[in-house]
Amino acid sequence: MGRVGSAGGNTARESFFALLQKNVLDRRPWRTRNELRIAIVTWIERTYHRRRRQLRLGRLTPVEYETIMTPHTALAA
Repeated sequence: MGRVGSAGGNTARESFFALLQKNVLDRRPWRTRNELRIAIVTWIERTYHRRRRQLRLGRLTPVEYETIMTPHTALAA
């Protein structure tokens, strides 16, 4: 995320984990660690990366931004 002691990096991490806690961990009791692991990965891949729009990315989701930027990056390399 950033350098050690960086307030911006800490803020981003805490925001992410607060969303994870609210949207996955606190939703129901989990019987196994594997069940919870699958729920976390599913939430990150289906919701966090694909639906959550970011102001820094021009109101695009991370997946939309990567799709747009990948051809330009490949040409630059």
